[in-house]
Amino acid sequence: MNEHYRDTRKIDPTRGATLADGSPNDNDRVEVGPTQLAFREWEVAGLTLPNLTAMRSFRHKRLVGAVNARGYGGILMFDPLNIRYATDSTNMQLWNTHNAFRACLVCADGYMVVWDYKNAMFLSKFNQLVNEQRSGADLFYFDRGDKIDIAADEFSNQVRALIAEHGGANTRLGVDKVMIHGLRALEAQGFDVIPGEELTEKARSIKGPDEILAMRCASVSCEIACAEMEKAARNGVPQGNMSEDDIWAVLHAENIRRGGEWIETRLLSSGPRTNPWFQECGPRIVQNNEIVAFDTDLVGAYGICIDISRTWWIGDEKPRVDMIEAMKVGVEHIETNMQMLKPGVNIQDLSRNCHPLPAQYQNLKYGCMMHGVGLCDEWPLVAYPNQMVDGAFDYELQAGMTLCVEALISPEGGDFSIKLEDQVLITEDGFENLTKYPHDPVLMGH
Repeated sequence: MNEHYRDTRKIDPTRGATLADGSPNDNDRVEVGPTQLAFREWEVAGLTLPNLTAMRSFRHKRLVGAVNARGYGGILMFDPLNIRYATDSTNMQLWNTHNAFRACLVCADGYMVVWDYKNAMFLSKFNQLVNEQRSGADLFYFDRGDKIDIAADEFSNQVRALIAEHGGANTRLGVDKVMIHGLRALEAQGFDVIPGEELTEKARSIKGPDEILAMRCASVSCEIACAEMEKAARNGVPQGNMSEDDIWAVLHAENIRRGGEWIETRLLSSGPRTNPWFQECGPRIVQNNEIVAFDTDLVGAYGICIDISRTWWIGDEKPRVDMIEAMKVGVEHIETNMQMLKPGVNIQDLSRNCHPLPAQYQNLKYGCMMHGVGLCDEWPLVAYPNQMVDGAFDYELQAGMTLCVEALISPEGGDFSIKLEDQVLITEDGFENLTKYPHDPVLMGH
């Protein structure tokens, strides 16, 4: 028989060889992606799906254009999210964050090479923009022991040969996050190693049409998952045996059910543990008539980060007046700051002209008022006026940027915080708030 089971077992036999996003309609495919549940929900929501081939091409062109605009021979990336951006392939992403076994080189002529785990070089072969798969970029002590220098010399020599052929022998090389042995080996090969994060962050900051479609899909999935978490909390907390971890686990499960990937933090807390903010969720049993606040920091469908925050009052009594006041201040803060967003606005002017928080909320306000978002929290950061470093973000907003607008209303010495955050697209003439999840009407005083 020449026909394999993998060729006949399809996700949806009514859709032909490919799904609506252009990915293979193959139940055994290597390429990660959304689940049938996500596709059904997006269809009900009336969403247009991204064309993944076009999205990958856009990202590749952004990187190649950025390399040539800076006069580099190439950009060498070790950060797993930069590699995802360049190749749309994944491999043990969280493990890779602290064991840098992957690398990706994009040369000035567009030639792209991925160094992967030696048994997993097939993981990026679905993407025709990746010209080669190799192994040998693992330059960490656990893996190489006392012979890292030998591995680093071999790896750097490969990079030199590739740049000689595909980068015009230009020794100006952008590198994002390299191990010390790797840096020294590259410099020994004659490379002028330039910090590459400036290039990758700015390349990633402008989203193409299909990236925006992907973000819309991921946003709907995230908000459905949040609704399931809210439902579980409102049903479970009054029974007196539901922990913060129990609530947070629902978001994780619902994200994975839709083809999401991971959640970067554990930022859900309840009652007095919400103040000060940044206590991560734990075994505390949430009490009836308390606040529950969270920040999703969720890497969802298509690897897109949806970073939104909401605060709920859970119980049969009314929240205190000071809680309602704080909630209204938080909503006003986000909505007022959002009105400044449009192309051409200087990022520093966003800081200078932001909505002022009342004095009792100043000391514990959030670490930034806005930040970029894409595959994770990304450039740029918009600081509050008293935290702004002049010249650090002296750039203008552009159409295609996506930003998260933050509010942490946390009275100093208090027993609660209100955490809110919306995700916003900069359009040609203003902005669009992509976040549709409602604010808790009870905390809004209704």
